[in-house]
Order: sequence, then structure tokens, then C-alpha cells
Amino acid sequence: MYPYCPECGLKYEREHGYFLGAMYISYGLGLVVIAAFSAILWATTRLGFYRSILYGFLIFLPFAPALAVISRVLWIHFDRAVDPE
Repeated sequence: MYPYCPECGLKYEREHGYFLGAMYISYGLGLVVIAAFSAILWATTRLGFYRSILYGFLIFLPFAPALAVISRVLWIHFDRAVDPE
């Protein structure tokens, strides 16, 4: 990740540990995505409940890096809205 935005010059990491809040967003979004994958698998296949959760998690794994980036972006937008300085 760049330290500054190449377009506007926004400093991404305002302090050490700045993106700790993004981890909470990533966790929540990850649970929603895994639950959605698992529910689709459970409803459309003959898999058991726990096996559909396991397969939903395995389907989710390739999307985890993209979710980390999305959560950082959401965290920056939230933080800039609450504390613009």
C-alpha cells in the first residue's frame, strides 16, 4: 500500500496502528460473506449444516485479501468523516 495517495496526497497511515479499526470491519464483513456462502451451499446442496459452513469458509479464502483492502478503504472513509483532521 502506498504511504500517500498518488492523486490527492492523503497520508494513509495517520499514526502507528491506524488500521486496527479496519480489522473489526474486515471481521464483520468476513462473517457476513462466509454466512452468505454457507447459506447458499446449505440451501442448494445436500450438504449438512457444518459441512456447508466449512465449504463456505474455503470458498471465502481467495476473497480475503480483497476484503482486507476494502476494509481499509471503509475505515479511512469512516475516520475521515468522524475526524477530518
